Amino acid sequence: MISLARHRLTPAETGPALHALSEWTPADAPAGGLHPGDVGWYLRFADAAVFLWTDDAAPVAAGFLDGPVLRVTAAPGADLGALAADAEQLLEPGNDWSDGLPVPGWEREQESWLVLSWTPRPVSSRAEPVGAADVADRALVHRAAFKSTLAVENWHTMNRSPAGGLAVETIVRTPAGEPAAAATGWFAGAGRCGLLEPVGTAPDHRGHGYGRDAVLGTCAALVQRGASAVAVLTPSSNHAAVALYRSAGFTVLRENRDWVRPASV
Repeated sequence: MISLARHRLTPAETGPALHALSEWTPADAPAGGLHPGDVGWYLRFADAAVFLWTDDAAPVAAGFLDGPVLRVTAAPGADLGALAADAEQLLEPGNDWSDGLPVPGWEREQESWLVLSWTPRPVSSRAEPVGAADVADRALVHRAAFKSTLAVENWHTMNRSPAGGLAVETIVRTPAGEPAAAATGWFAGAGRCGLLEPVGTAPDHRGHGYGRDAVLGTCAALVQRGASAVAVLTPSSNHAAVALYRSAGFTVLRENRDWVRPASV
């Protein structure tokens, strides 16, 4: 019988979860529903809460509620049934999706997410590292690309978190110096797959290759740190994003589908 315990971690306490997720990250693509970078990006919120499951103090899974979706990555060989039974306490009505953890009696979502992977190669890119003077423009690109309310303070919160040292960020500017595209990459350790999250191009600057340059610049920076490959996930229905990543040399490794709560009869 296992001794399973669930711990609710504040942002400052997420180091053990990030370390475990890094150890569970394969060389070619993330496992489960979370990469350390997913947690890192989530930690832009000061009130973020991350769950760490342990068995006799050893980490066996980590996850968080991403809106209505419970996203989890479990250790290789973990008891998924026991984890799912415990996780159902978090899956109140309204939290009707599970990414990475099968829930008994739930169904597969119809829409899939593509897992794409990029292997190291020489690149040419107009991307530059995001420095302290670029943070406002980095946030501006994100707000424009995703119609977001992201503030500069969110970026500082993320970078002050235990995941801040894993982030690699690049920005691409127009010849006139306007911020056009940007990408954030996440390192999971030497010989492990990095992750792109997020990538965006300002609407006024799409169609000029700026997004591709941001992707390639960030991939190259992750490989320079020791990443074995770089992955990105996008809905299969997002044809523009899929085309962008394919143009940058990504190939599709697999399709992921969430588990969803069955509709009431």
